[in-house]
Amino acid sequence: MSLVPSITEAIAATCRERLVGATDWCTHPPDLDLGRVRGTKNPDLKAIAALAPDLVVANKEENRELDVRRLRERGIPVWVTDIETVPQGLDSIERLFTDALRVETPQWLVEAREEWAGPLPEATLRVAVAIWRDPWMVVGPSTFTGDLVARLGWHNVFAGSPATDPATGHAVTGRYPSVELAQLDRDDVEVVLLPDEPYVFTADDGPEAFSRARTALVSGRLLTWYGPSLVGAKAALTAAVTA
Repeated sequence: MSLVPSITEAIAATCRERLVGATDWCTHPPDLDLGRVRGTKNPDLKAIAALAPDLVVANKEENRELDVRRLRERGIPVWVTDIETVPQGLDSIERLFTDALRVETPQWLVEAREEWAGPLPEATLRVAVAIWRDPWMVVGPSTFTGDLVARLGWHNVFAGSPATDPATGHAVTGRYPSVELAQLDRDDVEVVLLPDEPYVFTADDGPEAFSRARTALVSGRLLTWYGPSLVGAKAALTAAVTA
């Protein structure tokens, strides 16, 4: 069973019959009918045990170490992924399939590698990626999304050395730092990406806060999931941001 939405989609697209359970946040594919075990941060451990999985798949960032430890104490094996780049994501998924699930590399993974392979292109657009509001939070360095953005040819203004919050004068640090709106809505940020997850930015909730930087509503799944959603994501995200 899977505690990671993107991995749930990857397994379902490759060997659906191997899945016995998933979190409530595992929304793709939409017709997935199996046992649900609450969220990624508060899984129902008793419900997981009742499903008697041979293996639980988790992620270092999305799931709690405490839950992984408690599952292992119950005698349930847990496969934990640790992903910060697109190549790492694809390599990790392939190892899961070939080493743990004993299935062949799926065609969608081959296509995803072809789409995202190669050196990082020269950055042509300065962007920021918001993931929450009240407080505003953004994607920082050493993240899967940050690497994906770089592979699109965009420069994440929060990816490098610490920026300075103009409201406090303090350095903005961390993989997902909290920032003041002024640090996002500024002239040298060409586009602020507003995904629909984890915070659900919409046309009426997000863009109205900005008066200087242009905003673009984008699919959070295309921006943050590593799996079949990577196929075609490059063109779709580029179109959303340049429209």
